[in-house]
Amino acid sequence: MSKKMNKPVYMMLALIIGLCASSMAQEPYRVGTTTANFLEIGMGAAGNAMGDANVALTHDLLSSYWNPAGLGFMTKSEAHFIQQPYVADISMRYAGVGLVLPNIATLAISITHMGYGDDMAVTTLAYPEGTGEHFSASDFAVSLSVGKKLVDWFAFGVTGKFISSQIWHTSGKAAAIDLGAIVNTNFFSSTGHREDGMKIGMSISNYGTGLSYDGIDLYVPIDMSESEEGNYADVPGKYKTARWELPLIFRLGIGLHRYITSSQKLSLAVDALHPNNNSEYVNIGAEYQISFPGTGDFFLRGGYKGFGMVDSIYGATFGGGFIMYIAPALSLKFDYAYRSLGILGDSNSFGLGVLF
Repeated sequence: MSKKMNKPVYMMLALIIGLCASSMAQEPYRVGTTTANFLEIGMGAAGNAMGDANVALTHDLLSSYWNPAGLGFMTKSEAHFIQQPYVADISMRYAGVGLVLPNIATLAISITHMGYGDDMAVTTLAYPEGTGEHFSASDFAVSLSVGKKLVDWFAFGVTGKFISSQIWHTSGKAAAIDLGAIVNTNFFSSTGHREDGMKIGMSISNYGTGLSYDGIDLYVPIDMSESEEGNYADVPGKYKTARWELPLIFRLGIGLHRYITSSQKLSLAVDALHPNNNSEYVNIGAEYQISFPGTGDFFLRGGYKGFGMVDSIYGATFGGGFIMYIAPALSLKFDYAYRSLGILGDSNSFGLGVLF
């Protein structure tokens, strides 16, 4: 690549680093000041197992979460389903499909659902054991993504998402976008090809509107003058809720592939994150891949999430997976990940995909 082509890439990277540096969090770290926080829980067993360090190496359907630019490096269309149990019997599910349109772009649509319970008892100060009523609470996001490899060494992507949060009869809605870019470089390339060199990835997630709640549960009777007789008692009133920010996340990371043999590959990744609701931190991850010609690929993964995070509950992660060739144009994909969440316990995630 010529110096003229290098210049805009370096300018872009300098701008990204400058934006991240200028927005460094200061104490206090605003923990608990955002809503729809399911949007910042890493999605997908492969990325989870690598300590959520996936912004530069992502190249499959789950790029729509980590970095939509990764969609531009997809070579096959994919459908993927994820079951990701969380703490306190909270369940998280994902379903998506991505279509590779040769010489155009890769389009993806997905839905993420977070269920907090479907049969929880309504309690009040007067009825601490329950009123006999039950309620449910859930969040979900519907995303539409597009990623395109503009040249062999550069891809750009964008995700638009609609977000909804509901608890009993009260709900809130918001809209957001994710932006991402991936640059393949010649640095540390063992073959001289950019696809085998260091990759630099950047993404901005959940940049959008705030979310406020509305619904009949916010209506309350008001007596304007409790000490006076004859006035209008129990006038219908309504709580006005504040508008909460979404969990905005800046990710900047690097990734590197190293071939051990012609059929074995080791991938290393480091991501630096700046959220708007916590301190900055770093994730690291590694993946070992061994290929069996005509049969499929096998993966072992490990990582650590939360280096440098103040009062982090995160820690070591590990997992694995495989891709099995069923037919020349059809493959089956399975991934598993384990994550430690400190005093909250452990979390497992499972992913099943079809490549076509």
